[in-house]
Amino acid sequence: MKELCVIFGGRSPEHEISRKSVTSVLNNLDKNKYNVTLIGITKSGEWYLYTGDRCEIENGGWEKDADNLKKAVISPDASDKSIIVFENGEYKKIHIDVVFPVLHGEYGEDGTIQGLFELADIPYVGMGVMASANSMDKTSSKIVFADAGIPQADWVVVNSSDDFEKKADEIEKKLGYPCFVKPARTGSSVGVGKAHDRAELLSALSNAARFDRKILVEENIDGHEVECAVLGNDDPKATTVGEIVPTVEFYDFDAKYNDNSTILKIPAEIPKETIETIRSYAIKAFKALDGSGLSRVDFFVKHSDGSVVLNEINTLPGFTNISMYPKLWGAEGIEYGRLLDTLIELAEKRVK
Repeated sequence: MKELCVIFGGRSPEHEISRKSVTSVLNNLDKNKYNVTLIGITKSGEWYLYTGDRCEIENGGWEKDADNLKKAVISPDASDKSIIVFENGEYKKIHIDVVFPVLHGEYGEDGTIQGLFELADIPYVGMGVMASANSMDKTSSKIVFADAGIPQADWVVVNSSDDFEKKADEIEKKLGYPCFVKPARTGSSVGVGKAHDRAELLSALSNAARFDRKILVEENIDGHEVECAVLGNDDPKATTVGEIVPTVEFYDFDAKYNDNSTILKIPAEIPKETIETIRSYAIKAFKALDGSGLSRVDFFVKHSDGSVVLNEINTLPGFTNISMYPKLWGAEGIEYGRLLDTLIELAEKRVK
């Protein structure tokens, strides 16, 4: 059996989403193929080997299960390829074949933990260091996508140290209202706000600055919110397109994970030629970033003229039971368990 290390939690504001995602992943892994070792990372950044009841992960109870927690780290020594577990002043090593980091947001999707896996010379699911870093930083990925000729919403970058009143003048002149305010390096709509006037803009900038020193402000695109899933390394494939129909003004954190009224349509109710354009752009964006493994690429289809605008790319999208990424591949005939097998296979095949 393959020795698989699954990591969850993390220091990101998306810590709770990681716990939801990893619970679904663990429920769908083939127990006859993988011997799973679990590492949980607390919000404060403590690493533990967790051997307790997996039902306690989603609700956070795992952290209180002292009898099943041992301090543990992944060794950066490439000759080890192991987890080092500490107990009673001694340590032991657990060999790893592959790592599956079910981590969302900073310290999980931004290239930092991927750098550790590279040092350790352990195959891992997902994009490499540079691709992860550029994808996580929405301002960096916009530069890459612009160079690749992929249409995007217009934008302004704001630093937390800037004079927000002066930046508001620039934003109003360039983008107008409404506009979207986003921390540059968070996911799951954490810290995102929609501003309809200057007061809301200044408030949204202050809120976004709580999560990141760099803030992205984008023009509002009136259109269908659609998503496309990409899978592969050198020859990636894209699914059909799914459409999100939120019952709130925009698809925020609660709408994604707590509001069961949000409707997912697979395939999206848009023309077939538009679906093919989106699939093409999704693969183009993935390749422009030197992607590997997986991504979910989000787009808008304008109501006014049906044109396609890229929104953002997610290198480790949600894997909960209501998440679009596994649902899109399910619509293509690849059920959840087989999708996980494929991601692990791609990790082992990936050329650095």
